[in-house]
Amino acid sequence: MKNGVSKMEQMRILVVDDEERIRRLVRMYLERNAFVVDEAEDGVEALAKALNDDYALIILDLMLPGMDGRDVCAQLRQYKDTPVIMLTAAGDEMSRIHGFELGADDYVVKPFSPRELVMRVKALLKRSVSQGVSAEPAQIGHSLTFPGLTINMESRRVLVEDKEVQLTPKEFELLCYLAQRPDKVFSREELLRDVWNYQFYGDQRTVDTHIKRLREKLGRVSEKVSSMIVTVWGVGYKFEVSE
Repeated sequence: MKNGVSKMEQMRILVVDDEERIRRLVRMYLERNAFVVDEAEDGVEALAKALNDDYALIILDLMLPGMDGRDVCAQLRQYKDTPVIMLTAAGDEMSRIHGFELGADDYVVKPFSPRELVMRVKALLKRSVSQGVSAEPAQIGHSLTFPGLTINMESRRVLVEDKEVQLTPKEFELLCYLAQRPDKVFSREELLRDVWNYQFYGDQRTVDTHIKRLREKLGRVSEKVSSMIVTVWGVGYKFEVSE
């Protein structure tokens, strides 16, 4: 801490939106919280900046000229795990699922509260910076092994029946968090708090969407492994390994 400003709040954030008024609004609220802000107004510029610079986080509009946010996110994920909050006017489940599948870490629907957006930014950055939350796999060892499933912490690789399954950063963290605590039931609120670091803000459907995508990806190789992620109706989810 220096001059009352935390290390987290000195990080650089890239704000990508083709509407100047939205960029200006988001920049104003972020700078009030001592963040350093860069801007991009289209997808091509955004991808170039994201690849050439090391941003702590990217706020990315879905609908952009030249290259839309989906393509930017998909190409970025081939090279970097930079946290991405996707902005969009489409709040339906399929749009959220597609955004998460491409590697977005969070999804904010327009019109949005700038204060809530800043809270979500801080939550993601806290997760990236602290390295001390319980979802961090490196604290538990180098790998987790179950029948048909191996999770390598250092390489962040997931093998199902010896076949690698590609997960987004948040899907990987969610799987690790559950797998490190077999048979323990977690509510959606707990998962939002510990995996996403959302203390006050957070749509519980975010958890459901990630669980759905995680099951689908694991299930393409092994239904048995996919079924290890169990829904506890009325409560939440747990990781269960059958004998």
